[in-house]
Amino acid sequence: QLQLVESGGGLVQPGGSLRLSCTASGSTMDGYAIGWFRQVPGMEREGIACIGSDGSDGMPYYADSVKGRFTISRDNTRNTVYLQMNSLKPEDTAVYLCGAEALPDGPLTTTEAMCISSNHYTYDSWGQGTQVTVSS
Repeated sequence: QLQLVESGGGLVQPGGSLRLSCTASGSTMDGYAIGWFRQVPGMEREGIACIGSDGSDGMPYYADSVKGRFTISRDNTRNTVYLQMNSLKPEDTAVYLCGAEALPDGPLTTTEAMCISSNHYTYDSWGQGTQVTVSS
């Protein structure tokens, strides 16, 4: 089981950018689905960007709310997955968490499935989260 640590959050003005990192220890990230989710108090955890292990499960998937603004990428040599966030909006304010699940896993057959909010219960490993606040 991976141990995950997120970093890179902070306060940014609307239109600004941040890059979040999700770094794993305990094992290599190779062979794991990695999902970036965000959580707002009182709301369901939202899957926003997900990436598979080797491309056989499809291209990275993005929620409509972030498509064209956010980019997920993985660097297996650094055991890290990144989330580049551009053109940030106040509604992007949330705690951002990364989750990992070893593949293959029953419901996580495509990157889109990895980002279905209700599938976050499938993920075995989570980081502690990093706060992103978009405000002027």
